[in-house]
Amino acid sequence: MYYLFLKTLKKRFCLYMKRLNEREIIDLFISYFSDPLLNKVKGDDVVIIPLNYNMAKRANKRIGLNIVLKSDMLIESTDVPKVMKPWQIARKSVLACVSDFAAKGIRPYACLISIGIPRRYSRKDIIALARGFLLASKEYKVRILGGDTNESKELTIDCNMMGISTLPDNKIPRRNGAKAGDILVTSGKFGYTSSGLKIILSNLNAEKKFKSKSISSVTFPKPQIEFGFHLAKYFSSSIDSSDGLSSSLYELAQKSNKVDMLVNKIPTPKELCHFANLNSISIENLLFFGGEEYETIATVHKSNFKKMIRDAKKHKIRVFQIGEVLNGSGNVIYEKGGIRKLLKNEGFMHFAR
Repeated sequence: MYYLFLKTLKKRFCLYMKRLNEREIIDLFISYFSDPLLNKVKGDDVVIIPLNYNMAKRANKRIGLNIVLKSDMLIESTDVPKVMKPWQIARKSVLACVSDFAAKGIRPYACLISIGIPRRYSRKDIIALARGFLLASKEYKVRILGGDTNESKELTIDCNMMGISTLPDNKIPRRNGAKAGDILVTSGKFGYTSSGLKIILSNLNAEKKFKSKSISSVTFPKPQIEFGFHLAKYFSSSIDSSDGLSSSLYELAQKSNKVDMLVNKIPTPKELCHFANLNSISIENLLFFGGEEYETIATVHKSNFKKMIRDAKKHKIRVFQIGEVLNGSGNVIYEKGGIRKLLKNEGFMHFAR
């Protein structure tokens, strides 16, 4: 009897102490100090604050213009392949926030950057970091207003970005607005980044042009901010794909009252199939379970789709239709050759089990 008691106690303790993944940690923190007015959707890409917040709080609704905030941290040991140069690292740390703004159709205005610098960094390295921040600032017209510096064991960069949205609050797409019948779209091709990481980390074989583009997608990403800025008014939901295509689609499906996401065509580089065959890698893994593509994934009501395409052509923006939203239970389904397959909810995630 005593043995059974200890066994039960140990089992309960292990369940209690199980390792949390990144998303579970975020949800735990939000449960402690989240403001229902500011965090309409738990763990969304950005936080939206009404400029007239006190009035909105008293009225129990969101009104007026909005301040939009985002924070993203880069850690050298988990986020930076060794081939990346200091200026590329600095630039990418800013672009991680830009990509989230892009998914919501909001132009970033300014940011504060806090940086932990290892003692081994030379003056030349620090100048390179500064140039990387400057490059990102010029590319995306983001003002760097200040921040903080400290000494750390490894390079750590925390970018805190701010923007102002003139869209009514209910017109800014969240992660929870997808409805059955919506059309699923994205801003770019998938497969380059996951291939690039494999080429960098495992020294895999690849054709010269494909190798160059794939590595560049890792070291010099380009969030499609014009895609969201001009088209977000048509989105019913949206997310940036930096955690991987499958994981991001699961986020939309599970936040949107348990709909399913059906993917039946994905824009891919024409050389991807050859690269996968050459290295005996699953194309499906390269497409769905990579991460850091910095593309926008969105759903659009059918009634708005043609209007969105006309607007996209007007601004010379390419839109890729990749599937549709179905009634369901929060799953992501891949259809190929008439056969449907349930995808795993996997991608890039810190503290993954």
